[in-house]
Amino acid sequence: MKKGKYTYVWVSFVILIFGIIFIPRIIDSIQSNNVVKNDRMNKKNADDALSYLIIEGKKRRVPQFALVNQDSLIITDKDYIGKVYVVEFFFTSCPTICPVMTENLVAVQDEFKETRNFGIASFTINPRYDSPRVLKEYAEKYNIVDLDWHLLTGEQETIYDLANTGFNIFAAEMPDVPGGFEHSGMFALIDKRGYVRSRVDDYGNPIIYYRGTISESEGENDEGVKEQISALKEDIKKLLQE
Repeated sequence: MKKGKYTYVWVSFVILIFGIIFIPRIIDSIQSNNVVKNDRMNKKNADDALSYLIIEGKKRRVPQFALVNQDSLIITDKDYIGKVYVVEFFFTSCPTICPVMTENLVAVQDEFKETRNFGIASFTINPRYDSPRVLKEYAEKYNIVDLDWHLLTGEQETIYDLANTGFNIFAAEMPDVPGGFEHSGMFALIDKRGYVRSRVDDYGNPIIYYRGTISESEGENDEGVKEQISALKEDIKKLLQE
């Protein structure tokens, strides 16, 4: 009995000492928001280097393409080598997200209007309607003036393969949805060597694509999803300096 009594006293003493020494430190750590310095929840700094998109152990590069732009000129992936550029898939008669996407890209265009090694590639997912003439009118309507912003059209099968397999950006013809076509509204960011790049999320995973359907002025949509155009602009600047 005495042994049990002494053990109880000793355990109580250890707990008391632990409380005196360590609990205040834990409280201080919580108050200073520094519970675990290497916690995966730590925010990634905007100054961090951009990630690559890795598929099957390889960095994903832009697939080869050769399409016709709004000026009826053949544009290929080689025309963008040495430039940082943004890729999107859209269509001119889109009644939903495309106008917002285009306006957001015009804002990006205006941000880098003095930058010679920056460009944009817009691939139509309705090439049967979006001829070079239609794309030219669309460019004039939205004040697309950058000589390295090409609105591209060609064979539908080629463009859909480019979207869904080449860039992994969803696009499909769906007669039952508004406008007859469905697409994700995402932007891809490409570096000067033709690699897909992006910043990482709070857990260290690449976000891969930038949401093009919410403008900077909106801040976030009704579902609380935050805009990423400001992040896209910041990351373009990083790649221009590489």
